Amino acid sequence: MMASEKQKQEFKSAQKLNGEPPVPEDRCPVEEVALVVPETDDPSLPVMTFRAWFLGVTSCILLIFLNTFFIYRTQPLTISPILVQIAVLPIGKFMASTLPKRDIQIFGRSFSLNPGPFNMKEHVIITIFANCGVASGGGDAYSVGVITVMKAYYKQSLSFICALLLVLTTQVLGYGWAGMLRRYLVDPVEMWWPSNLAQVSLFRALHEKESPSKGLTRMRFFLLFMVASFAYYTLPGYLLPILTFFSWVCWVWPHNITAQQIGSGYHGLGVGAFTLDWAGISAYHGSPLVAPWHAIVNVGIGFIMFIYIIVPVCYWKFNTFDARKFPIFSNQLFTSTGHTYDTTKILTPQYDLNVAAYDSYGKLYLSPLFALSIASGFARFTATLVHVALFHGRDILRQSRSAVNNVKLDIHAKLMRNYKDVPQWWFLTLLIGSVLLSLLTSFVWKRDVQLSWWGMLFAFGFAWIVTLPIGVIQATTNQQPGYDIIAQFIFGYILPGKPIANMVFKFYGRISTIHALSFLSDLKLGHYMKIPPRSMFTAQLAGTIVSGVVNLGVGWWMLENIENICDVEQLHPDSPWTCPKFRVTFDSSVIWGLIGPKRLFGPGGMYRNLVWLFLIGAILPVPIWLLSKMFPEKKWIPLINVPVISYGFAGMPPATPTNIASWLVTGTIFNYVVFRYRKGWWQKYNYVLSAALDAGTAFMGVLLFFALQNEGRNLKWWGTEIDHCPLATCPTEPGIAVKGCPIFK
Repeated sequence: MMASEKQKQEFKSAQKLNGEPPVPEDRCPVEEVALVVPETDDPSLPVMTFRAWFLGVTSCILLIFLNTFFIYRTQPLTISPILVQIAVLPIGKFMASTLPKRDIQIFGRSFSLNPGPFNMKEHVIITIFANCGVASGGGDAYSVGVITVMKAYYKQSLSFICALLLVLTTQVLGYGWAGMLRRYLVDPVEMWWPSNLAQVSLFRALHEKESPSKGLTRMRFFLLFMVASFAYYTLPGYLLPILTFFSWVCWVWPHNITAQQIGSGYHGLGVGAFTLDWAGISAYHGSPLVAPWHAIVNVGIGFIMFIYIIVPVCYWKFNTFDARKFPIFSNQLFTSTGHTYDTTKILTPQYDLNVAAYDSYGKLYLSPLFALSIASGFARFTATLVHVALFHGRDILRQSRSAVNNVKLDIHAKLMRNYKDVPQWWFLTLLIGSVLLSLLTSFVWKRDVQLSWWGMLFAFGFAWIVTLPIGVIQATTNQQPGYDIIAQFIFGYILPGKPIANMVFKFYGRISTIHALSFLSDLKLGHYMKIPPRSMFTAQLAGTIVSGVVNLGVGWWMLENIENICDVEQLHPDSPWTCPKFRVTFDSSVIWGLIGPKRLFGPGGMYRNLVWLFLIGAILPVPIWLLSKMFPEKKWIPLINVPVISYGFAGMPPATPTNIASWLVTGTIFNYVVFRYRKGWWQKYNYVLSAALDAGTAFMGVLLFFALQNEGRNLKWWGTEIDHCPLATCPTEPGIAVKGCPIFK
């Protein structure tokens, strides 16, 4: 992640051309950070003002409400905190101009409703509140997903108090992990969290005054492209949804199953398909303008190897796992005859596996791409642990308490020394409290939760082990290798036939890690923007509690008041409440909890050979590390990142090859071509453009839903039919008969 000498010289030259001051010796060594993050601070600026509290809590509530509401829809929509970042600026300035400036006494302490002009640090704290709302609601469906699956799919009569404790304890647990790991994932300059640079750029564009003589100011550039993005999204978002998956191959061969499997952007390999929808480009790996170039290359290697080599060979050449009986790309569960698997036929009234019914009904099968994508998680898990141990183990050890004072500080760390740090015992108190409340839940509501105290402790220990290595990968590449599959795989072996216990284990393990990484990312944002650590602690803790309560409240109301929510068989065909994200959660509980990994991946299981990927993942980082030591002058060797390579085919499905391919192309254009040949433009506008595209798309998405789609005013014509590849979902095994598909010959 260190900038090369040539890049540093180019950067210094660019500064001279722009009339900027010379580079100080303590500048951050990560070039992207040095180009974007301000290296000054004003400690006198007020932070936790009345305006910040009012707008922060209001923003958090509004975002968590909208994101929870939208996540139940057939086409889920995540409202980005960038919307809040933009919307609160005029409101904050209005409050600064109208609120009285006299002091108010509360509990013996005085404070001012209006301490002066609305400043950037207040703006950052408000955004931290908003980030809590996104992380709990739309940013990760699992926050309320387990509760939804329990009530909507398994028809449990769950207690609201139990559900509230489940949601709050996992979020506070994640906050505890973040406090324990900030020394390793926030303080080191190499842990730079690339996604934060887009927000830093937007803050500077909104607050800093620029000379108009040097072209468009960042603020004008942002407004121009936000309006353009807002207007354009009417096409893929409503008038012409085919732009989301433009699969021209299917038009050339409208009656050929194999051609449509290859060319379909939605149900196939997406060869030749592309998307002109920013929401589709950034849907699964985030904004490609934020990802560093070496991460894009690693993801591209894994994607090409998986989609264009491994999957086609397994499907058409070797018919691996009886692959041709099923669609090449699907997240459905299948019987041996290619039909959808009916899990209700193998459940007991106590939500356990009915072994006799399972033996009678038959084995469960997966589509080939789904099976291989799941198996990639095996390699990704062990590769992450080994990669971080080899490449970052020494640095992590150096960050121990005894050595922390000897670590070289960059300009940002030196400026942050002006503020009081948060004592470690504050975080430890939250961590221990959430663990105790979680254990209480396992005793008091054991029948509903089905996860015993030892399962809870195992989940906590598992999360503690994996959060650090996953955090290192995300902090340096902007990619987050998940371990959902591994968590459920291991616990499914330990306690088979218990789908709800398996799901809750994943809930406590995986979701606490997701929240920890979100909090750590925000802590780094506060570090870059020079927010006092104790103000960050207060805002994050308050936002966590508020977002958890509202998240569950909205989800619970919808589950209680929308008839047949998530039940596709009982819902009206035009109902938007089909819950596709929660369906994936339910399917996972069936695969890993109900049927269990032993029947699928154990001796005699259809997918037993995929377990070797655990070993392969552990071995692959070793030769790369050895080569980096043998040839230290080759700076590109350490940038080969096996966990990120394997991330090139993670999340498919529901992510499609078209989503990932378009992400790769866009990222290459901006973070290689533009970064290399137009560095001045990249420095000034790249992250601002990313924020503008996000904001314009999100604003129009909300407007379209409430103005048209929520009223049932949907268009139906050729351009609104996504993909136009109806045969891509058909099997190619001769003799397999599936409704709507010709029998392959």
